[in-house]
Formats: sequence, structure tokens, C-alpha cells
Amino acid sequence: MAESSTNHITQLLLAWSNGDESARERLVPIVYEELHRLAQRYIRRERPGHTLQTTALVHEAYVRLVGAENLRWQNRAHFFAVSARLMRRILIDFARAKHDLKHGGGALQVSLVEDQAVSPEPRTDLLALDEALDRLKSLNPRQEEIIELRYFGGLREEEIAEVLKVSLRTVQKDWRLARLWLYRELKVGTGDDA
Repeated sequence: MAESSTNHITQLLLAWSNGDESARERLVPIVYEELHRLAQRYIRRERPGHTLQTTALVHEAYVRLVGAENLRWQNRAHFFAVSARLMRRILIDFARAKHDLKHGGGALQVSLVEDQAVSPEPRTDLLALDEALDRLKSLNPRQEEIIELRYFGGLREEEIAEVLKVSLRTVQKDWRLARLWLYRELKVGTGDDA
């Protein structure tokens, strides 16, 4: 995304945070396409036949973003980090509801294979991944945030450093350590200790 566009988005977010509803209205068409791409990343990782559609995920996240009280936007990266976190929560809630409905069967799957692979398995149970991330959060909250922002939010390391207000080197180190920890947790969780 061009620097001027990034700055424009940040300016609109700051104006929205200060109560300018027209800024929110101007922001939506600008960020919608990127939110849709983010949702597509999530949905692509789901098992075939998943019933939640990309557009529905974007709209649900948008409704929650607009309804969020006391949320002060810092910049574009912060907006997309919060959006990614919301989409993850929506999918996890959806997976839990479906899991409960089927009494343990049919848990949604998320692929961890791409350039940011954490697991060599083609698909990982979304609920198991969420539980592992919750455990990581209790051990190292920043590493959990970095996984969430990079893997789920699609933010670059530089953007993550800006959101978390840490150095790029810290993000890179924590990303490596968190990936290894998560890989080990998911591998142990599958009973594959080889």
C-alpha cells in the first residue's frame, strides 16, 4: 500500500477516534478491500465446505469494529491488527458453536502452511490452535501477539514493531521463538512426538 494511502488511512482513523463519524464513512470504502483480503486468508485456511463466507466474516468484523467503545486507533497497522484479532475470534466462536453442536466432531480446520508456516501439517484444528495461543499468551503475551499479528493479521514485521512499540529485531527474535514453541505444542497435541 502506498505511503500516502497509509497516511490517509491513519488520518481518517484518528479523526474517527476523535468522534468524526464522517471519517468512518470515508474510511470504509478505502479499507474494505484489504479487510476482504484478510478475511479470504482466514477462509482459505478453513476446511472445504466451511459455511461462513468471506463477506459475512468482513461484515461481522466491521459491525464489531464500529460498535467497539473507547477504542482509540493509533494508525493503519493497529486497525488491521484489531481487525485480524476480531476475525480470529469470530471464526473461533463459530468453530466452538459447531463443535458443541456436533459433540466433538467437525471442528474447523486452519492451514498453517504458507511462507509463514508454523506446522508442516496441511491443516490444524482451529480450536487446538486457539488453545495453544492462549497458553503462549500466559507464558509470553508479546510472542502471542506477534503470531496473531503476523500470521492472522498479515502484518509485516515492521508494522508489528510499530503496533507493539518494540524494535524490529525484537519482533524477528520473538517470531522465531514463538513459531518453534507453537509448532512443538501443536505437534505434541496431535500425539505425534516423533
